Amino acid sequence: MSSHVEGAPPAGAAEAVQTESAGATAIAAVRSVLAYGFLITYVAVTGPLGLLLAWLFRWKGILYDLGHIGAGTALKLAGIRVEVIGREHVPRDRAVVFCANHQSNVDPPVLFRVLHRRLHILYKAELSRLPLLGRAFILGGFVPVERQNREAAMAAIDRAAESIRAGNSFLIFPEGTRSRTRQLLPFKKGGFIMAIKAQAPIVPVAIDGGRAAMRKGSRLVYPAVVRVRIGAPIETRGRTLDERDQLIAEVRREIERLLDAA
Repeated sequence: MSSHVEGAPPAGAAEAVQTESAGATAIAAVRSVLAYGFLITYVAVTGPLGLLLAWLFRWKGILYDLGHIGAGTALKLAGIRVEVIGREHVPRDRAVVFCANHQSNVDPPVLFRVLHRRLHILYKAELSRLPLLGRAFILGGFVPVERQNREAAMAAIDRAAESIRAGNSFLIFPEGTRSRTRQLLPFKKGGFIMAIKAQAPIVPVAIDGGRAAMRKGSRLVYPAVVRVRIGAPIETRGRTLDERDQLIAEVRREIERLLDAA
């Protein structure tokens, strides 16, 4: 006589799920080791030469070229595939501020690869302590922000605005940290002040799939599809700093819409 309860999972189903999960974790561990090992070796070998050339000849483009090769190879080794929708929205004749949500540590290298060949980044100053990479960030024109020091942070925003006016596009993560859910965290104002001061359009970007690739608190990178949706630019020309809250709300609504579409 069968003792199977209607609606219960078949015998052995739980064990099969556990086995599949263990197998996926093992694959992720192997691929993660390969990706991390490659990155460490790549930076150690190419970093000093790239930094020397950038410093001697003011050739920061070499740092971007090396960065794209390194990031692209590491993502492939980890099994990250990227789909991009909306490239046609990026203006070709103006520097812009790309404004993206933040799900995981795979977001920065993915967006660095797909948004712009010479993408500058407004980043937290603590990352400047990274060996070789910290120096490359500075020589490449990235701008560090000391979030605990308001005066220093505003000076950094002014430097970034000047860089945008000189023709350099920037990426900001206005949440300031990774969200554990699909819900956006509150937006910080610094990047929007930067865009208004530079009178540069803000291009909203929604990135989804990063959480499946790399969970917050975990060093493992799981193979996953990361989808990037780029929205139409939101103009700041003619806006003043008094309108920054309205601008933030507008950009936030658009990123939420793009996430829903993803």
